[in-house]
Amino acid sequence: MTIDAALLRYYENVAQAFPLPALNDDARAVRDRFSKIAHAYAGPDDAAVTTEDIEIPLEGRTVKARIYQPADIAGPLPLLVYFHGGGWVVGDLETHHGLVARLARDAQCAVASVDYRLAPEFPFPAPCADAFDALIWLAEHRSRLGFATDRLAVGGDSAGAHLAVVAARGANQQVAGMVDLQLLLYPVMRQQFDSPSCIANANGPGLTNDEMTWYWARFFAAGTPNSDDARAFPLAEPYERAPAPALIVAAAYDPLYDDAYALKSFLEANGGRAEMIDAHDMTHGFARLHSHSEAALAWLRKIGVHTGELLRAGR
Repeated sequence: MTIDAALLRYYENVAQAFPLPALNDDARAVRDRFSKIAHAYAGPDDAAVTTEDIEIPLEGRTVKARIYQPADIAGPLPLLVYFHGGGWVVGDLETHHGLVARLARDAQCAVASVDYRLAPEFPFPAPCADAFDALIWLAEHRSRLGFATDRLAVGGDSAGAHLAVVAARGANQQVAGMVDLQLLLYPVMRQQFDSPSCIANANGPGLTNDEMTWYWARFFAAGTPNSDDARAFPLAEPYERAPAPALIVAAAYDPLYDDAYALKSFLEANGGRAEMIDAHDMTHGFARLHSHSEAALAWLRKIGVHTGELLRAGR
């Protein structure tokens, strides 16, 4: 198999319109380029989904969130708490707006997209703390916000999937069974760059080893945590309680492809259930690019529909 041709055209257009800056310590320049690309290539708003911006009051700070709900469904919906990708350094509610709206539409659930603090201004463990605290707050306020209280999911893409795993683990450790499902798109799990997929896909497109090295360094700007800190390295320590069931998405042309399978094996070894969707013609980050590739849209629709099925199972 080869990379979807429409995705390759997208990457060629972006490279011409937005030349890649040198990776240096200026996270703001990288963040600004990411936002400009997302804005320039954003698809149209989805009229089938409504949105509402809220603020989540946490101890000592407030984080923003955007609530997405299918417009044509009445009654309380199950909630998916979502964390955007971007290497813990870039991304926000706007850069992942189209992806999250599509998930809400296809999963037929409510989605709360959380705008957590970013490194290096707020390095580890700040993004992890925001993810966990926001998840707990949203879980506790589901009834007041009009969501169903019998099913709860947490998800994210790339570094957001890392935060989702950390938050779900912490939540279920605090209250057994609080999180019913994890949705994890091309997750980053390990600070390593020599796996077969890292070597085969070291130069992208979508993500390179050099970029991932740079993101990890910004995430750990305050110092590298101990190797057994599961907030930093989610595969470092076994679970005390069985992990929530997971739907994991791997992109074949992604340095992090092997991380997705390593996570699946780890969850299963700890008594969890994990399903895999292996997007054989996709690159890292493809879910944000569904308006530029029919193949990416088909994969994202499959992900969303199956997420909804898993959320409603056993209700």
